Amino acid sequence: MSAEARARAAYAAAVGSSGPPRPTPAARPPAPGKTARGTAAPAALPDMQLPRRRRPDFEQARSHEYPDHLREAAAALPAAPGVYVFHGEEGDLPLYIGKSVNLRARVLSHLRNPDEARMLRQTRRISHVRTAGEIGALLLEARLIKQQHPLLNQKLRRNRQLCSLRLREGVPEVVYSKDIDFATEPQLYGLYASRHAALEALRALADAQRLCYGVLGLEKLAPGRACFRAMLRQCAGACRGDESRQDHQARLLGSLEALRVACWPYAGAVGLVERDGAERQIHVVRNWCYLGSVADEAQARALDTVAAGFDADGYKILCRPILGGTAEIIPL
Repeated sequence: MSAEARARAAYAAAVGSSGPPRPTPAARPPAPGKTARGTAAPAALPDMQLPRRRRPDFEQARSHEYPDHLREAAAALPAAPGVYVFHGEEGDLPLYIGKSVNLRARVLSHLRNPDEARMLRQTRRISHVRTAGEIGALLLEARLIKQQHPLLNQKLRRNRQLCSLRLREGVPEVVYSKDIDFATEPQLYGLYASRHAALEALRALADAQRLCYGVLGLEKLAPGRACFRAMLRQCAGACRGDESRQDHQARLLGSLEALRVACWPYAGAVGLVERDGAERQIHVVRNWCYLGSVADEAQARALDTVAAGFDADGYKILCRPILGGTAEIIPL
């Protein structure tokens, strides 16, 4: 074997199968502009500079750092239930109001996305109100949001068009809390922010249960004709006699039962007691409306003089602990 052949063999053994392929002596190179099979060769790609790959975790860590002027205030918060407020410039509306069973941990966790980081950069100070438990924190948060209108809270702002569904001669109608007292009116179903939302909920219920839009008053029926949904088998046919009106009404009532608004179960105000170690609070409630929190029964009875109307947020917060029997209740 010649020296050149030995060198080639040594090189092939060193690079193995990962080395660059070498054409056999018998292979003929393709003509210019052609591949080995005779098709046109693709044009050469121009050299391009690939952008450097960024590390998103490093970028977020750099932009989402807790502001230095808030670190001390946040660290000083108690690890206990309560409500916290992020304040902007003096005289402006609060930026955000929140609640937690652990104020310190919750406030320090406000760095989950760019929006929260931006809010913290606008915050000048943090205040808080201690409560004796989660129910008190939820009630106080809802009240403060309605009173102070923070810029970044939307869901718990006061709704002046609160409405519900009520059956009138077997047909659902939309009624408003400004016209009737939702705390004492029986046979109300669902709480909605607008008439449109109430009717959309009724349509969704009809779709799920194959109820008739015409019988429910959601659309007008031509005399002697069935509704369009009956032809599509989306209606059980109460409009054309396939189902009796009594059966249709029974199915409607059964479907609405899960949405029933509970009436206030007491003759007047009550105190809901919460404890957290040595901390004790009595939350005064009447007609599902939160009147305030005090330390003893005498102060609680004094709060009962405050006018109270139905409050949807109070209802959602208090319904389960009061009706479920899990809360300690004091008659006032």
